[in-house]
Amino acid sequence: MNAGAERHILILGGTTEARRLAEELAADPALRVTSSLAGRVAAPRLPAGEVRIGGFGGPEGLAHWLREQQVAALIDATHPFAGTISFNAARAAAAVGVPLLAVRRPGWVAGPGDDWRDVASLADAARALPAMGERVFLTTGRMGLGAFAHLEDKWFLVRSVDAPEPPAPPRMEVLLDRGPFTLDGERELLRRHAIDVLVTKDSGAAATAAKLTAAREAGVPVVVVRRPPVPEGVPEVPGPAEAAAWLRETPGGR
Repeated sequence: MNAGAERHILILGGTTEARRLAEELAADPALRVTSSLAGRVAAPRLPAGEVRIGGFGGPEGLAHWLREQQVAALIDATHPFAGTISFNAARAAAAVGVPLLAVRRPGWVAGPGDDWRDVASLADAARALPAMGERVFLTTGRMGLGAFAHLEDKWFLVRSVDAPEPPAPPRMEVLLDRGPFTLDGERELLRRHAIDVLVTKDSGAAATAAKLTAAREAGVPVVVVRRPPVPEGVPEVPGPAEAAAWLRETPGGR
């Protein structure tokens, strides 16, 4: 890259943190910012700067794109459960020699009065449900509903941004909505639908945390699917402000 030219920053996005980071970086005329979205949401909230939608074709495809587009730094700000892309990013960045940073929002931590059951997967969550409740508030998104499809005696309230596709539980009501959610709204959902168990992923962040407070107040147990493993050796920060600071201090990143 020629001296004085724009530095190209690729953000693997789709999260609130990624949008905020893109907005901050795109305001800098010395930077060219591209955000990559997986394309799993029909009408995503588009960030500032350039946007590309769709996969790269594995780590080799991502490495090729980094070289071709002369990317100076790569920031993985994907969802905590988008585990495959994080490993692909680590392999691609190492192959090309591009600095890589992961923005990983802190996970949720149970507090006094919380009744949480930690599980490692959606399948484990489904196995835990028979002994826990009859009316389930399922907030794990539209992907993976097949893990609960065999639970014919349970009733599910499924909340997702886009409509889910089969396989899915036979007794199910779908609520299409996008956070942030209010505490009063979550309280009303639990009350109106007589929810007696909540299933969620440990996505962290405040935008969807109100359901946990509402569940604690109502005495509703929560099945929490813990996060998948992440690549070792990748530097991490908790949010966009720290990511912008890292970029300023990274050789070639800014």
